[in-house]
Amino acid sequence: MKIGNREFEISGHTYVMGILNITPDSFSDGGSYNTLDKALYRVEAMIGEGMDVLDVGGESTRPGYTPVPEGEESERVVPVIEKIKSRFDIPISVDTYKANVAKQAIAVGADMVNDIWGLKYDPELAQVIGAAGVPCCLMHNRQEAVYGNFVEDVLWDLEGSIDIAHKAGISDGQIILDPGVGFGKTYENNLEIIGRLEMLHSLGYPFLLGASRKSVVGITLELPVEERVEGTLVTSVYGALKGAMFVRVHDVKENVRAIKMAEAIRDGSKR
Repeated sequence: MKIGNREFEISGHTYVMGILNITPDSFSDGGSYNTLDKALYRVEAMIGEGMDVLDVGGESTRPGYTPVPEGEESERVVPVIEKIKSRFDIPISVDTYKANVAKQAIAVGADMVNDIWGLKYDPELAQVIGAAGVPCCLMHNRQEAVYGNFVEDVLWDLEGSIDIAHKAGISDGQIILDPGVGFGKTYENNLEIIGRLEMLHSLGYPFLLGASRKSVVGITLELPVEERVEGTLVTSVYGALKGAMFVRVHDVKENVRAIKMAEAIRDGSKR
């Protein structure tokens, strides 16, 4: 799969997507990188730590979040993406579920769209992605954590997102799936979907795991956000061994090292 100017294997190796939140209120690092200088400094650091793709978001989607008007979201992310593109050679994903934000971000250099609603929130987003010809990550989400058969329902919902993508001209080779840890799920649901990630292979698409510092780690270990690195590493190693194409994380260096070790043990050699 080509993202920006880089080719990625869809199996055999797990890549690290680094998180850059241009927000004042993200659950983990709100306000840390919401100036251009701070953002650029953080991107440089993550590249040095081995980041493969950068995910830039301008709206916190933590539990109980307040939606940001699309104009404000664009003002947050578009100038940052444009500046990063001019300074660094790194593929960039824009984390948005709004068509106009995605369109403006792609215009200044975003190489991919990461949609937490799997194309089911803004009916125009799929058309924007299809017209631009960029890859997309389609995440599972629901308004409420109400399921019949949980894993089967998740797969069914993701198939719906895939169908929307196909109708908009998005090809199979441009689709990545995300089981949506922490979104529309109970604590037990989150543990189950991480534990059964291999079920996603039945859909025939690569997938991304995003469990970094999330409540499933905090509840399990009874730890605040700033102390969830070790728990996150376990989820990333689990993801790598289950065949995830990407893990989306805050702590790049630690996750790169953990995945490298896990893959060496799995494969019997260093990559």
